[in-house]
Amino acid sequence: MKHEVFEKNSILLLVCALIVVSIGGIVQIAPLFWVDSTIEKVKGMRPYTPLELAGRDIYVREGCYACHSQMIRTLKDEVERYGHYSLAAESMYDHPFQWGSKRTGPDLARVGGKYSDQWHAEHLLNPRGIVPESIMPSYPWLKEAKLDPSRAAEGLKVMRAMGVPYTDEMIAHAAKDLSGQSRPDSDDAAGVAGRYPKIKVSDFDGKPDDVTELDAVIAYLQMLGTLVDFAIFDASGPNLR
Repeated sequence: MKHEVFEKNSILLLVCALIVVSIGGIVQIAPLFWVDSTIEKVKGMRPYTPLELAGRDIYVREGCYACHSQMIRTLKDEVERYGHYSLAAESMYDHPFQWGSKRTGPDLARVGGKYSDQWHAEHLLNPRGIVPESIMPSYPWLKEAKLDPSRAAEGLKVMRAMGVPYTDEMIAHAAKDLSGQSRPDSDDAAGVAGRYPKIKVSDFDGKPDDVTELDAVIAYLQMLGTLVDFAIFDASGPNLR
């Protein structure tokens, strides 16, 4: 048999295996040097608003990712339970992304708009008041901790340095946009809605005089999964931009 020469000579087998693996690696890796991004951009995606970005930072700070993934796999039971499978483009502005590898609680990739702001507020402050069997900890301090709008621009600048396409206008108006999204009756509400399509402007925590961490977390949760219109999404290309 022709392969006997390889079976009887371990050194020759090792050299040939390395050659085959090297060729395969070059074929897979080399094209990536000529590709700007491996993530296809999808219509509807935008950077986080200053308030949503602050909420995401708090979400990460409190370790919410340890129990809640944001990745719906293509398996039938997952799609039926949570909605359309997750797209890589939906995490293109996440640093780091929140796909996760464990679920103690439900996946949150499509939680936006599923519940009211009041539901989220009560659930974060007293989870067992909403879901008696919940083992989720309470986060009462979120309602009392106020955000400092003057620091909003810093967060946008950091994200822009990492490739998120925040404009100079967005950074210049970051403080007003952070406050405006949680104050529907303010003069700044229209401005933030104009800079960031498909946002929810609301008094998320029920305290119109303050912008709190609870406002930010709810704003972040309420946008998850809402930017791409999956009713008309076509993975073959029309939704790509």
